[in-house]
Amino acid sequence: MWSSVLRSGRSLAGQFLLFQLVVIAVVLVAVGAVSVAQSTKEFRDVRGQRMIAVAENVASTPIVRERYADPFASSVLAPDVDRAVNLSGATVAEIVDPARIVRASSDPLRIGSEAQFGDSDVLTGRAWFGDVDIDGKRSLVGHVPILDSSGTVLAVVSVGEDYPSLWELLSGAGERLLLYLGLGAALGLIGSSLLARRIKSKTRGLEIAEIASLADHREALLHSIREGVVAVNNEGEITLLNDSAQDLLGLDDHAVGKPVASVGIDPTIRDFLLSGEDGRDVVIATPSRVLALNRRAATSQGHKIGTVTTMRDSTELASMQSQLSSHKSVTDTLRAQTHEFANQLHTISGLTQLGEYDAVTEFVGTLTRRRAAISDAVAQHISDPAVAALLIAKTSLAAESGVALELAGDSHLAALDPALATDVITLLGNLIDNAVDVSVGTREATTSVHISDADDLVIAVADTGGGVPEDLRESIFSRGVTSKTDVPGGRGIGLALVRLVSAQHGGTVAVSDAEGGGALFTVRLPRTVRT
Repeated sequence: MWSSVLRSGRSLAGQFLLFQLVVIAVVLVAVGAVSVAQSTKEFRDVRGQRMIAVAENVASTPIVRERYADPFASSVLAPDVDRAVNLSGATVAEIVDPARIVRASSDPLRIGSEAQFGDSDVLTGRAWFGDVDIDGKRSLVGHVPILDSSGTVLAVVSVGEDYPSLWELLSGAGERLLLYLGLGAALGLIGSSLLARRIKSKTRGLEIAEIASLADHREALLHSIREGVVAVNNEGEITLLNDSAQDLLGLDDHAVGKPVASVGIDPTIRDFLLSGEDGRDVVIATPSRVLALNRRAATSQGHKIGTVTTMRDSTELASMQSQLSSHKSVTDTLRAQTHEFANQLHTISGLTQLGEYDAVTEFVGTLTRRRAAISDAVAQHISDPAVAALLIAKTSLAAESGVALELAGDSHLAALDPALATDVITLLGNLIDNAVDVSVGTREATTSVHISDADDLVIAVADTGGGVPEDLRESIFSRGVTSKTDVPGGRGIGLALVRLVSAQHGGTVAVSDAEGGGALFTVRLPRTVRT
């Protein structure tokens, strides 16, 4: 029914008005049914007692008691049964013998026929009233026995009245019921009309087909966007989560409608979704991804209804940034070495021009021994050529910044698989760069590196900076921004990338206090990642 109404092209307000009219009609029918039931019950109770009273009056009449068995009872008692009908308004009054044969009746056609007693127990000597079918019509009948002195039933006086029609029952309820029904219908029409107008205003005049089309387009657009979109209302519940966001956060459709705090996402992302930060990109690293997020307030008609956060997967971008940083580091190292070599060549050139050939020989020997000492100090502990080369290069670069880079004497690293060596370089390079940055200008200005593969692969880098406060030791690996100056401690995506690479190998990264001050970053990779 309703599908045909929806296809009929009626407006939303019109359809709602029609629905309300149907509801009102159903209510009116229900009220009418209740009224009919009450009228029927009242008729049965009141008229049933009336039928018994009339039958008792007939049964107590002397002539009826004397002539009920007379062969001419139908004629002799006719005035009495007719009077009973006229006085009570009954449909029929009869005198019936114990064999249920009608001996006298207000309806002559029924004389000699068999009377229907239904559920009556009048033949036991007790008066009764109830429903009995008389000539196919449902009637309310009262039965009263005529008894002798011993209590034997001699005859039965039956007085019956047909049940009124449905219209008669409704009319019998009185004008007040009709007034109430009419008033209810009028109020229902007015209320339905006002409600239909309100619905039309709230839906901005859009009809069902237009609303459905907008909803379909909204869903299609949101779920086809490559960036993740998460909407959170003022109560902290997720109200929208497109396909990309589900994939990035590891959630499903069941998360919609649940509080952000209960869906099991990374604590740093959870805090960001519930925070008050708006309008700038924030980079957050989870154990498996690096995400760039942007959060803005959502308003409707001037009222804040929540927030909308967009997110994109920057894991590949972070890896490329790391590679670019590695290339930049190499460039800076070459530049530092070039500057160092230029100074040394100028010195050699000056000594040569002065004729100090012995001094030249001694100076070159000193440089050679120093370079060899640095290379030997690294090579005797680090067998992997790529990692060794990184440490040698970082030593020169740190020296240019006034920081001493030291490799612990008990360090040891065997040759690594090339793929693993690349990741170790990423980890070690970022940790050394951060340590050198915070060590510049400190009293001792030293960065210490310890590498061990005795059990798990462990990389520890300590600096002489100000250290990392305990309340930032977790978030420092999770959260970064586009500029280092915007991150606590001056660290950006580098530490987030360290955490990501470590997690990809099933390892961990942690920060603690170094001996003598500063921070100690420790990366631990499971032994299974080694060749």
